[in-house]
Amino acid sequence: MQRRRVLGWAASSVGSTVLGPLALKGFAAEAITTPSQMRGPFYPRTFPLDKDFDLTKVTGRDGVAFGEIVTVFGRVADVEGLALEGVMIEIWQVNGFGRYHHEGDDSNKPIDPNFQGYGAVMTNASGAYSFRTIKPIAYPGRAPHIHFAVSRKKGSPFVTQMYIAGARENAGDFLLSGVRDKTERESLIVSFEKNGNELSGTFDIVLPKST
Repeated sequence: MQRRRVLGWAASSVGSTVLGPLALKGFAAEAITTPSQMRGPFYPRTFPLDKDFDLTKVTGRDGVAFGEIVTVFGRVADVEGLALEGVMIEIWQVNGFGRYHHEGDDSNKPIDPNFQGYGAVMTNASGAYSFRTIKPIAYPGRAPHIHFAVSRKKGSPFVTQMYIAGARENAGDFLLSGVRDKTERESLIVSFEKNGNELSGTFDIVLPKST
């Protein structure tokens, strides 16, 4: 059971960079800290000019990224359940073919010019954030995942990874299985639900005291 899962959202616009006020003002008192994960080698060396919340479209191009479109949203809080406003959330991931937009990825998979590969937003007063991206796919050695970096005004960025419920590669992923506590491990795994023609899922992040 994911004890820190948000139980409800107020009406909001999926297309905005932050969501509207939440139905609940705080996390559960027994909220667990989100496990940290390695940043990996494919954090961008250079950032795209277009780096907003919608990774499925690139400014100046008419196309849409290849893959199944998903909206990932959630809240950022501290261990005491206080929602954190003005926190920067960065995400990066492979495209729908399984390749990063990174000079170091020498995969033979194609580059998708309609996929940003990276996005960044700030949390609102309720600690909420939202990204529109594609459902990540597995690549050799890794289960499908999205990298997250959370930066407050002070301290180093907190880095973690979000995984997909039901992905057969989860059991063999060395980073995910390396989280020994079952509840903590499950807190990194997100179930997607059908939302019209697209998918959506909630990934809440509870920062440790030192972040």
